[in-house]
Amino acid sequence: MRLPISLKIFSITTALLVLMVAVTWLSVLNFRHLNGQVRALSDWYLPLEQQVASVEILIRQQMVHMERVMAGIEAARPDPDYLARESTSFDARGVNADQIIDSSLRFLAEADAEKAIDLDRVTLAKLAEQLPAIQTARQQFHRTFRLFQIEAEEGTPRSQNLVRDALLREKDRVDVEIGKTIELLAKLTQDTAAAAKAEEARATTLNWIVTGVATLLGLIFATFVTRSLVDSVRRLVGGTQAVEAGDLGVEIRVRTRDEMATLASSFNHMVLGLREKERIRETFGQYVDPRIVKSLLDNRIAADRGQREVMTVFFSDLEGFTRMCEDLTPDAAVRFLNRYFAMMSEVIRGRQGIVDKYIGDSVMAFWGPPFTDAKGHAQLGCLAALDQMAKMDAFRASLPELFGVKHGLPDVQVRMGIASGEVTVGNIGSETSRGYTVIGDTVNLASRLEQANKFYGTRILVSEGTRKLAGDDFAVREIDSLRVAGKLQPVRVYELLGMANELSEASRLAVTAYEAGLARYRAEDWTAAEAAFRECLAKAPGDRPSAVMLARVEAFRKAPPVAGWKGVWVAGSK
Repeated sequence: MRLPISLKIFSITTALLVLMVAVTWLSVLNFRHLNGQVRALSDWYLPLEQQVASVEILIRQQMVHMERVMAGIEAARPDPDYLARESTSFDARGVNADQIIDSSLRFLAEADAEKAIDLDRVTLAKLAEQLPAIQTARQQFHRTFRLFQIEAEEGTPRSQNLVRDALLREKDRVDVEIGKTIELLAKLTQDTAAAAKAEEARATTLNWIVTGVATLLGLIFATFVTRSLVDSVRRLVGGTQAVEAGDLGVEIRVRTRDEMATLASSFNHMVLGLREKERIRETFGQYVDPRIVKSLLDNRIAADRGQREVMTVFFSDLEGFTRMCEDLTPDAAVRFLNRYFAMMSEVIRGRQGIVDKYIGDSVMAFWGPPFTDAKGHAQLGCLAALDQMAKMDAFRASLPELFGVKHGLPDVQVRMGIASGEVTVGNIGSETSRGYTVIGDTVNLASRLEQANKFYGTRILVSEGTRKLAGDDFAVREIDSLRVAGKLQPVRVYELLGMANELSEASRLAVTAYEAGLARYRAEDWTAAEAAFRECLAKAPGDRPSAVMLARVEAFRKAPPVAGWKGVWVAGSK
């Protein structure tokens, strides 16, 4: 029997609608289940895994402190202060670990009371039994460690060895218990993720079936079904693959108002968050040396404490930059400084230095533990200064390209000051903004030495501490005894000339003549001092320090220094 076209259309439409209603109902169920699994992962399993990971880290840190204490006790000359600090740190890590375990147990109790999400309550029950086992093992490990310390102080070698063996057994037991818990959690999250993926696959398959049936019933309905369901899934899958490939600019647009839209919106928010984090990471990397960040994460740098270290501090400044800026446009000044700072920073970091900050046209940097060897920081600072000075020729040669002109270019000269000594180093600042930096007299001295180049006509001045620590590989000459602003005691100031094996014979003779003149100058033998300084000028024409000292000799002849003068020159604030 032939059916009217209207009835056929009505039948097809009705069948399609019924199919759509049924499949939509199944899809809602699938996606609700998928949403429940995702929530189980994000709200319960992953936070619990993070807490257990924190417990593991704390216990591993306890084991490190234990090994340090054992090594310190067995040392030839045990350091009581060091042992006390390590023991205190051991206790603190244990308390923190117990607190997190207690928090995890409360978290498991909350999970057990959660009825809105289908959780793996069997595994959670096993975890509720396993976490106290970790705590018990850790506390027994803690008690055995205390017993070991007592035996180390009061017991016999035999009793100490017995307790030591017991301590190592307890350590292994803690390892076993932690391993069991981590294995349980790993299986729980993997199984849940696999189930969620399978659920998503089932939903995708169902949507494709709808597309096929709709195509047979009519192109109009097929198009509608494809656009409403399959297209959304394709967009999500495509977006996921794009993010996996590293494309964080992807954005999924879904016009429906179902769980697919919610999932797409969550996906877009996730990508936006990833994009923002990537931007912050890239921007943060321009302001903070990655080695500082790594040291903070590795707990090699205390986040809220300072410490005293012997380090080398460096300051540099462009000569006449303020006057130079008056002839430059703002854009040109910024390009100039960015090129200059890029060059200087590359050299400093190439010599293992930390660029602390840029102050106008000045650069502050430092070398020292934990970023460099405790004995080599002064050498690295001097090498960096010489490398920067060598780079200045190439920098000046690049100015025509930078400014787009060949004539009327500024005469770019740089002055540097280096000082080595004890500083306070740490994270300094407010609760919202901190910087890892160094402070102290050594920092002030390095800054004053950079400024002292102005009236000596030198390029690189170093302190006596830097000269001694740097060793004999560098060619230096003593310039003067100087009392800088902010210090009562005078310091001997040296000019860094280059590498000792590269200094010419004429320069060596000039240095010898200058230092001879400086000795006669301090002895107030003005005639001999003048002769020596003039000899230096003859061997090194244009030597500015010699000219400065000759002017002083002339002034002292007219107005001799006060009684008891020891050849110290008092520098102004600038």
